[in-house]
Amino acid sequence: MGMSFSHLLLLLVIVLIVFGAGKLPHIMGDLAKGVRAFKDGLKESQAEDANQKALLNDDSNTKDAA
Repeated sequence: MGMSFSHLLLLLVIVLIVFGAGKLPHIMGDLAKGVRAFKDGLKESQAEDANQKALLNDDSNTKDAA
């Protein structure tokens, strides 16, 4: 079952109590940087996979021609 709005609001209040309002923007900024780095890593990995597949296809085409 998903989280309702009241659950999310309660979670936000608990986070504010634990970390304080001053540190919250810094924590969210660091979290955003981490998510961005993760997405960039996925894109890079997918590009490497595509390059490897292209190289394998080129190798198999040259072997078939010979």
